[in-house]
Amino acid sequence: MVFLHTVSLSLLSLALSARASFQDFGIPQSDATVNVRVFDVGTTTMANAMALFVHPVLTGRENMTSSMLSFLIEHNGKRMLFDLGMRNDTQNFSPTVASYFPGLVAKLDEPNGEITGILETAGIALDTVDAVIWSHAHFDHIGDMSKFPNSTELIIGSETDMDTYPQVPTASLKAEDFAGRTVTKIDFSKANLTFSGLKAIDYFGDGSFYLMDTPGHMAGHITALARTTNSSFIVLGADTFHHPGEVRPRPAFQQQYPCPAHLLEDAKAISTDYFWSPKSSSGAFDLASRPEQLFAVSDTAGSFYADPVTSEISIVKLANFDADPDFFVLASHDISLRGAIPVFPAFLNQWKQQQLKENSVWGFLNKSSPSFIFTTV
Repeated sequence: MVFLHTVSLSLLSLALSARASFQDFGIPQSDATVNVRVFDVGTTTMANAMALFVHPVLTGRENMTSSMLSFLIEHNGKRMLFDLGMRNDTQNFSPTVASYFPGLVAKLDEPNGEITGILETAGIALDTVDAVIWSHAHFDHIGDMSKFPNSTELIIGSETDMDTYPQVPTASLKAEDFAGRTVTKIDFSKANLTFSGLKAIDYFGDGSFYLMDTPGHMAGHITALARTTNSSFIVLGADTFHHPGEVRPRPAFQQQYPCPAHLLEDAKAISTDYFWSPKSSSGAFDLASRPEQLFAVSDTAGSFYADPVTSEISIVKLANFDADPDFFVLASHDISLRGAIPVFPAFLNQWKQQQLKENSVWGFLNKSSPSFIFTTV
């Protein structure tokens, strides 16, 4: 009897240790997956705009340079794009958005394509794209929908402002963004799943791909959870955060993913005039003892976060995924990912086996990275 009891306890222990951590988030088990690939569509520099995204902003770091990512999702013969990046013919945005150029958006840097042309060059005909998902309706995510055939469905958050120019002269969107196609609004009031506090909808109904309500940045802002193997996921974080310093470091994350020694050395250069940690000394920042993320969401007038408080809450919820080994969080504008993750035609499904997360999440602390904006210049 004692032997049987011991065996039973051992089996229970094995079962608990074998439990995938994604189950702790309430995510149902499934063997259904999607294939995920990414396009690095382009780079923007927004003049004197850093304070509209994060604080503190250090002297000489006022410009915001970021990448634009578009994700190709494939499942059972279906193709979808999550975000499109920006159209190149900026004069053809609505007048409100076109006025950003070349003032606020000072320049477009290389690489700089347009997703429709990138797809066609890659051999992907636009009429094979079944749906486009806008994480939200900002100009650097919506591309040029008029270039897609009417058969391509457009999927948006239910709170997305669908006012269009010229009917509404000040609108950011244009009538041609929606004309002639099916537009599906994702209504999270009907969601019966919640992951890390985010309402979720099982898009295909088989556990392979979820859309998540992630409010704060803009009305209708959504993220996605893509199952890349039966126990690993990529979180398409969209604009929940714009710089990895808004989500890292946090204690749980540092415990799971200690910063590599060479980047800890680089991190010593972080200005102690702007950033604090218990074990820092004058002129030498100590990252390991930092109890919270480096940047806060901008709450200044004109902030690109429509609701800064809600945005911070959404970041905390995504940070739970970020600290977990089953999840790889990819934000649309994280330029530190450039060169750290493979782009199309490579697949991201084996990110865990390839250690893409371990090799990229601290890249923003590399002093040679454009993401290293923690010193004055």
